[in-house]
Amino acid sequence: MLPRRLIQLLLGLSLYGVSLALMVRANLGLDPWDVFHQGLAQRLGWSLGTVVNVVGALVLLLWLFLRQRPGVGTVANIFVLGTVADAVLWLLPPVTALPLRVLLLISGVLLNALATAAYIGAGLGPGPRDGLMTGLVRRTGRPVGWVRTAIEVTVLAVGWLLGGSVGLGTLAYALLIGPLVQVLLPLLTVPEAQPTAQTAR
Repeated sequence: MLPRRLIQLLLGLSLYGVSLALMVRANLGLDPWDVFHQGLAQRLGWSLGTVVNVVGALVLLLWLFLRQRPGVGTVANIFVLGTVADAVLWLLPPVTALPLRVLLLISGVLLNALATAAYIGAGLGPGPRDGLMTGLVRRTGRPVGWVRTAIEVTVLAVGWLLGGSVGLGTLAYALLIGPLVQVLLPLLTVPEAQPTAQTAR
């Protein structure tokens, strides 16, 4: 099952990068973390993908204090997401027509849900930002919803102050991503290999 897990992981992370680029080109608002990434990229003069990768690495360092263990998927997340997003942004020119922008937004949100379910379903480790959330939940004892909301409101506010794009896409993402991933995740979760009688001894 490991080859399938690795392939699904890399496909999921790559599609996530594509979905990010689509939402950027839609220019109708990004998800909270990417509002932060975009605002920071504008301030630093870096590419969006570079900021995504660097922030992922810095967030991973916080895991040391939370005693979280990274997996293959965690490390791959740092290198793949931003790199693919930059490549797609280079290939895909800016779009001005509103109907096309709306189409890009819808496609980006749907593709993001598929990508999220794929890389989580591979079971090779959470992304750095998801691991930050679960680590804080374990360390603080607070509910998952409370911790996730606190993190995302914080990065959204900081990103908006830095100049990141907040709009219809931000709201659409917040409302739709959870239910979509909930539907897709069972379909894309790779089952654990069952031990044979010989290996079980």
